[in-house]
Amino acid sequence: MKAWQVRDLGEPRDVMHLEDVPELVAGPGQLRVRVLGSAANFPDALMCRGLYQVRPDLPFTPGVELCGEVLETGSGSTGFAVGDRVIGASVLPHGGFAEEALMEAQASFAAPAGLDDAQAGGFFIGYQTGWFALHRRAHLQPGETLLVHAAAGGVGSAAVQLGKAAGATVIGVVGGPDKAAVARELGADIVVERHTEDFVAVVKEATGGRGADVVYDPVGGETYERSTKCIAFEGRILVIGFAGGSIQTPALSHALIKNYSVLGLHWGLYARMDPGAVRECHAELTRLVDSRVIAPLVSERLPLDAVADGVQRLADGSTIGRVAYVASASARHTTVELETP
Repeated sequence: MKAWQVRDLGEPRDVMHLEDVPELVAGPGQLRVRVLGSAANFPDALMCRGLYQVRPDLPFTPGVELCGEVLETGSGSTGFAVGDRVIGASVLPHGGFAEEALMEAQASFAAPAGLDDAQAGGFFIGYQTGWFALHRRAHLQPGETLLVHAAAGGVGSAAVQLGKAAGATVIGVVGGPDKAAVARELGADIVVERHTEDFVAVVKEATGGRGADVVYDPVGGETYERSTKCIAFEGRILVIGFAGGSIQTPALSHALIKNYSVLGLHWGLYARMDPGAVRECHAELTRLVDSRVIAPLVSERLPLDAVADGVQRLADGSTIGRVAYVASASARHTTVELETP
């Protein structure tokens, strides 16, 4: 079968090679799936560079999440049968950027029927991250103001939709006019183009000087530092990641004198520490899909041979929404019209 292989560390376009690899076999508790869709995530780029907290042995196939059709169930696996359409994380080193991949049965979920293969292949991580961040960590309330950085990106776009579904006023920060149009389409009430506008000033003006109740920050660095200038009394800053390339050192004295919280989110820990909550989250997210309140924005559906370029453009920050590999023979293209929450 065909699979992208990383044998050396570096930039995705330099170290990802499409190769013929041996057929996979489902181990105990595993599912062997035909990959239907697999979206690129920032961790895929970081793993290629050797900079992610998970460092699979070389060689490995990137693609940390996917939608697949079950081809084989390993011994002891329950809940799924051959032919089922499932979503979840891949079992590295056999990731989703391949014709087939492996998944853990107990950590996989039925793919929402309302999503096509590309959308389903980019649904699991981004929306679970957003839901746990906004509801489990920050306890976002109706009527509060949510500031979302990188609002047209993969995790940011999910946070915009989930924020609106929760009844918040959403201010989205983006990096250009094309991304601004996307953020508005996603439902952001106010959109700030960071190259031409000061999001701190916009947030203060929009909130009458109060500031944002919750900040969703997958960028880090200077973006985090400036967010502390417009956080509300008893506000919550969510540290989602460091796509900007630098990790900030929070001034805890500032958090003390302004009375706000800095909340970290390592979503992957929930699968180990509270798997029941992950299942409950999936049920709620599926309900929101069925209600046409949320759906991943997929800007590009790529054939297998174009995946490395897509991962590189994601790493460079030039993509919008989700960029997903879709198996050409199985791609179901549908348009989901979202309803206003």
